Amino acid sequence: QVQLVESGGGLVQAGGSLRLSCAASGSIFSINAMGWYRQAPGKQRELVAAITDDGRINYLDSVKGRFTISRDNAKNTVYLQMNSLKPEDTAVYYCNAAVIDYGRRLRDYWGQGTQVTVSS
Repeated sequence: QVQLVESGGGLVQAGGSLRLSCAASGSIFSINAMGWYRQAPGKQRELVAAITDDGRINYLDSVKGRFTISRDNAKNTVYLQMNSLKPEDTAVYYCNAAVIDYGRRLRDYWGQGTQVTVSS
């Protein structure tokens, strides 16, 4: 079994910054892609940013230039640095990881979610 533990959400004023962290632990042989999704009330969950094990990155268009995703493979941890936050960034942010376990099975795992609220 694999667990993803997120931290770093909170309340911030527009223009402020937050840094999210997500640490994976458990039966991990390797991790392919890691990413952050978000879901605002009444909206579908959307991919915010993702990073592969070899460093390829993609971002949601609306966060390009403001958010930066990174990962520490040795710690099985992914980060999301969020700058110049806007009220429309308000959502629950979920960590996701595509994990290969010791049985060489590829499975998708999710964190519990962390609330990010940006006030105007």
